[in-house]
Amino acid sequence: MFASILALQWRLSLMLVVGVAAGVANGVAGGGTFITFPAMLALGIAPLPAIVSTSVGVTPSYIGGMWRFRSQITPHRRLLVAVLPSCFAGAGLGCALLFAFPATTFREVVPWLIGAGTLLFALSPTITRRLAHIDHSHPGRRWFLYVGIFLIAVYGGYFGAGLGILLLAVMAVALPLELNELQGLRSVLSTIINVAAALIFVIRGHLVVWAVIPLLAGTLVGGWVGTWIIHRLSPRVVRGLIIGIGVITTIRLA
Repeated sequence: MFASILALQWRLSLMLVVGVAAGVANGVAGGGTFITFPAMLALGIAPLPAIVSTSVGVTPSYIGGMWRFRSQITPHRRLLVAVLPSCFAGAGLGCALLFAFPATTFREVVPWLIGAGTLLFALSPTITRRLAHIDHSHPGRRWFLYVGIFLIAVYGGYFGAGLGILLLAVMAVALPLELNELQGLRSVLSTIINVAAALIFVIRGHLVVWAVIPLLAGTLVGGWVGTWIIHRLSPRVVRGLIIGIGVITTIRLA
């Protein structure tokens, strides 16, 4: 393992660079965990501590999105409050499953989840048009949103890779909002789910402190950069970028 070869300062530097890259990915669409998790495994960190440390370390990457999209987020504060129970309950259940079952249990399912989420997001404009006759206050749409976010939060508490893509997919179908608004809400919900999981992980332990500290700094910087990038692109380009990231991620994991 590289951990027995590299000096501590090189491991810290590597995790900082990995954190920046993961932060950029999360700032754009999500998927930063696909960068941090393999890096930790390569450094000799066991799967469970790697997942736990990644969940804590990537949390700052969403702060940039919340700040840059604050004007799009503010009108939807009531919606965010309404889905809080789904986020907290799902993240808590996901953490419980992670501690109860082997960390590799979900890994075979991850490509299918990300692939399905990417397909759903890609088809969301067509699905939205087909469902245009159903009012957005209809209970069916709300239940789809609440249950969808709960299930994604369970996944977020357990593993969390591609969390942002899955959130965007559910919200794109359930909510009549522009992509910039969805990106802002995605940043907030990702933060809530990650913070809820991180608090549980900090209490339970298993954190690899030397890896988490540079990761926190790197993902904070990377998150700002990623959000700065998408804020200057057209919605069509951003949508294509998100779909591309989802497809590449699915293929790599399959």
